[in-house]
Formats: sequence, structure tokens, C-alpha cells
Amino acid sequence: MHEIAPVNPWVALAYLVAGVCFILALRGLSSPASSRRGNRLGMAGMALAVGTTLFTHELASLPEIAVAIVIGGTIGLVTARRIAMTAMPQLVAAFHSLVGMAAVLVAAAAFLNPQAFHIANVITPIAGPNIVSIFPVSRIEMGLGVAIGAITFSGSVIAFLKLNGNMSGAPIMLPGRHVINLGTLAAIIGLIAYFTTDQAGWVFWTVTALSFLIGFLLIIPIGGADMPVVVSMLNSYSGWAAAAMGFTLGNTAMIITGALVGSSGAILSYIMCRAMNRSFISVIAGGFGAVADTSGGAAAIDRPWKRGSAEDAAFLMEQAELVIIVPGYGMAVAQAQHVLREMADKLKEKGVTVKYAIHPVAGRMPGHMNVLLAEANVPYDEVFELEDINSEFAQADVAFVIGANDVTNPAAKTDKSSPIYGMPVLDVEKAKTVLFVKRSMGGVGYAGVDNELFYRDNTMMLLADAKKMVEEIVKSLG
Repeated sequence: MHEIAPVNPWVALAYLVAGVCFILALRGLSSPASSRRGNRLGMAGMALAVGTTLFTHELASLPEIAVAIVIGGTIGLVTARRIAMTAMPQLVAAFHSLVGMAAVLVAAAAFLNPQAFHIANVITPIAGPNIVSIFPVSRIEMGLGVAIGAITFSGSVIAFLKLNGNMSGAPIMLPGRHVINLGTLAAIIGLIAYFTTDQAGWVFWTVTALSFLIGFLLIIPIGGADMPVVVSMLNSYSGWAAAAMGFTLGNTAMIITGALVGSSGAILSYIMCRAMNRSFISVIAGGFGAVADTSGGAAAIDRPWKRGSAEDAAFLMEQAELVIIVPGYGMAVAQAQHVLREMADKLKEKGVTVKYAIHPVAGRMPGHMNVLLAEANVPYDEVFELEDINSEFAQADVAFVIGANDVTNPAAKTDKSSPIYGMPVLDVEKAKTVLFVKRSMGGVGYAGVDNELFYRDNTMMLLADAKKMVEEIVKSLG
């Protein structure tokens, strides 16, 4: 029987307040306008939870823990200040891997010294050494924690390598991968069940090793187009790993925090799958990037298209009544968000209405474009999500697409052979004129398919670095 030690009511109250702060933080993060307040509430809740834990638990060496916090905090602060917004997705993936590894290490520590965690009974036989028997329920919590943590770690490492360019973003398809994955998952579940009856070391470490393996196997077949969902789902995994370890440690704050992160990450992943018109299970099992046709970029040069200049773009936009700007990952790479806002300000001075259209999976992580625009102080009331802005493209004089490829491709609505078929896209082709900023005609989107929008009669291609092109447009606007 798992004996639960009595909890100091003040400790329980502190953890409850911390949990409320985390809930309010998530509420705040649901909108760019309240995101800073949400971040502050989250930090306050975490500070309260960590402080309560430090001052109410017997610790081997408080100075050592303080040094570790200072070292980790310094690394985090320096990294956050230096990291470019284009590298934010891989940074998030890297941080998820650390959460997963932390869960693995806590589970390993609990397994190797269960008495320190108060999760075991000491049985004194008539003859022989004492036997330390871990509570069965703690074995389940420990097994789930180490499994989810290991999957999060290895999966996040692969996601980081793909996003950072150290590994190809193309899917890596192993023969019989579904059979291998199902067999490995079944073995992990079976061993965790067996672990409740036999706490032998080989069982625990085999679960750990198989979990590291399945995390690797689950992510390598997923193509780059599905990476935003992968990052979101790994976030969910890290939460569930923390929650499982919270049960092992008897820490209410960890359980609350982990459950919030796990459930919100799973909900966000589901919402993003709906935004791509994809089954959640199919994305996790391999994703629609798996069959991407990468030949489109080579054939693109042979098709007729119209090229424009910064002066052409400036003239068309200053004559317009409504301009809808569609940002994408290309804008992030060029760090063009600040000059883009400057362009929008000049257009508004000339009486032009300017709006921004954001696709849910634009960029390489959820909310990537929203964060970039907020960084450039773009007014929140000018930024609209796909479902709110799509009907307005037909009335727009100009759709200004800057680095957004797959999320504007009309083939998603017409070409059943396309790997992005069925994904809701921004209806930019309905605007009177489409100005498409792109570095060259030779590249394709992250999904690996050419964009037929480039060759439409109402599309004018502006081939240059996004930041330089917008700077030239700003000069032409006067």
C-alpha cells in the first residue's frame, strides 16, 4: 500500500496558488495582448512552487542546489537573449528534450534509492539482507514517467536536428516502421505491467532503452511540413512525464503543472491537425510530409511567370484600399518583421487599410508569426487568424505574401495528388493582385511542393531577400 505522508496545509495552499497562477498564465498566453501578463504569472507560480519545495523538504545540500539554479538560470537567460527568432522552434524542441531527460533522471534516482523518496517498504526476512520493496503503484508511476520522459528526450533531439538543419527535414522511412513501432510500444507497456510484479533492474532499464528508441523511431518518419504539430506534441509529452514524476515524488505542484502542459499541448496539437485537415494519429504515425514531391522546384523555371520590382509593388499598394499581408517563415529568416511594420505604417498614412493574415501552421512552431509581429509592435487588432480573414481576400486590392509558401498554395484545394491536399489555406489568389516576395523561383516550400500561385495571371513575383525587398518598397513609398 502506498502510504501518503500528511501534507502541511500551508504547503498545500502554496501549491494551489501556484497552480492557479499556471492556469491564469495559460489563459494569458491565449492572446498576444495578454501574453506578457501570462508569462509573468507563470514565472511567479513557478517561483512559488520551487521556493515552497526548497523550504519544506529535507535537502542534501541547499548551497549545491542554489549553485545549480544559478548556473541553469544563467544559461537560460543568455540563451534566450541571444537566440534569433528563426531559431526559436529548435530551441523549444531542445528545451523539451531537457524536460524529458529530467523525468528520466528523477525516475532513475527513485528506482535506485526508493527509500529517499518514501516509495518503498523495507522487509526484514528471518535470514538474509533486508529487501526494499517499491510500492506497486509507484512502480507504475515510475515506469510511465521514465517511458514518457525518454520518448520526449529522443523525439525532441530528432526534432531539433531536423529544424536546425543538422538532419534532413525529409521523412526517413524505415521498412516495416509501423510494425516495429507497434511492437516496441507493446513491449514497453508489457514490461511496465510486469514491473509491478518484479522490480528487477533489467525490467526498468529495458523500458528506458526501448523508450529512447521509440522516440527516435516515431519522429524520423515525420516530414518538415508536420514539424509544428511535432513540437506541440512533444510539449504535451514533457507535461505528462512531469505529471507522472509528480505522483512518484508526491508533489502536487508537479502534478498540476504537468497535467496543464500535457493537456494544453495535446489540445493544441489536435487544433493544428484540424487546421491542416489531417488525422492526429496519421501525423504522429508518419505525417503528410512523407510523400512530398520535391520535383516541383526544378520544373518551376519552365513555366511562365511575371516579375515585378519594389517600385511596382509600392505603386500598386499605395493605390489600394485594402492590403492584406501574409507573413511566413521566409519573413522570419530575413528578420523582416520590423521593416514590414514600417511599410504598413506608411501605407496607413496614405489612407490604405492594412491587415495581417496568419495561418495556424505558418512558420515552424505554433504562434511563430504572432510572436514575430508582436516583437515588431504590430497592433494586435490588425492581426487575424485564417478563419477570420479568409473571406476578405476577395475584396482585397493587394495580397502581400512575404515568405509564406505552403499555406498559400491553391493546390491544397484542387490537386488530390498533392501531399498538402485538404489542408485549409489562405485564399490569397482571390485578391485582385498578389505580390509574392521570394528569394528565387528555384525553391519549394517546407512540404516539398511547388506553389501554383506563382504562375497565376494576377501574381507578381518580387524576387529578393525579404528584408531588402521591403526596405526598397519603403523607400519607394516615400
